[in-house]
Amino acid sequence: MKILLAKDAGYCFGVRDAVNLAYETAKKEGEVFMLGDIVHNENVVHELEEAGVNVVNSLDQVPDNKPILFRAHGTVPDLWKESKDRVMDVVDATCPLVTEIHEEVKKLDSEDRKIIIIGDHGHDEVNGIKEQVKNAIVIANPEEAMQLRKMKKAGVVSQSTQMIENVQEIINILMTKVFDLRFVNTICFPTRRNHEQIKSLSEICDIMIVIGSFTSANSKRLTELAKIRNERTFQVTSVKDLDIDWFQQTDTVGISAGASTPDNIINDVLEKIKLIGKVSEEELVYE
Repeated sequence: MKILLAKDAGYCFGVRDAVNLAYETAKKEGEVFMLGDIVHNENVVHELEEAGVNVVNSLDQVPDNKPILFRAHGTVPDLWKESKDRVMDVVDATCPLVTEIHEEVKKLDSEDRKIIIIGDHGHDEVNGIKEQVKNAIVIANPEEAMQLRKMKKAGVVSQSTQMIENVQEIINILMTKVFDLRFVNTICFPTRRNHEQIKSLSEICDIMIVIGSFTSANSKRLTELAKIRNERTFQVTSVKDLDIDWFQQTDTVGISAGASTPDNIINDVLEKIKLIGKVSEEELVYE
């Protein structure tokens, strides 16, 4: 049995930097606090808790003289203002690509455009983008785009981990709804690379394994992209979810992982699949 591992599987640089910053701060300060989980991965959150990274629901729960870490997904302006007014020690772990989206939204808003965000309702990153301006609209799918009223001017950005197929469909509809439409493609390049790899990988493998939490929109999209092209696609959160029966009559296994999946979980899954398939050689990295 041959194993092909997507080159860009797992942590993107934004998530890796945020997680490392959380560990470093906890080690230096004894503990650090966050509003919500740093990434959508239960295993990572649990390991961070053991290292002294604590999740709280409000700034009121942060002890005096303890740092508050703002997560990779971005933070709403009101929380930035509140932390500044309280003179809190803020550790900014926002992904720079998410910060760029915030800046693009504000530029579009300065042109008197109605802001439309293509993304998942209620997602942390989408909430952070939405709150950069007043009265932004979030559209998750083409059906919602069809319900939009016609308007003169609009500016459109997307959540960084959106599938290009969904964005293209929505933009095609918006072109019939908006007279003066400006779209800024804010799908981040790690997402684009990972999506392209899993599309082609799933077409040449007998089975696809996607490693990632079911709370991770990024991981679920990878699974969706693979499943369209290969019905023998399975998403797992860790090595415990693997089923030996999946690998019957299998010559080639493709593996990818969401942007919030750490290296150790990917390696554990790899080793278990090698054991199941009695594979002695190294996996091949698929670009």
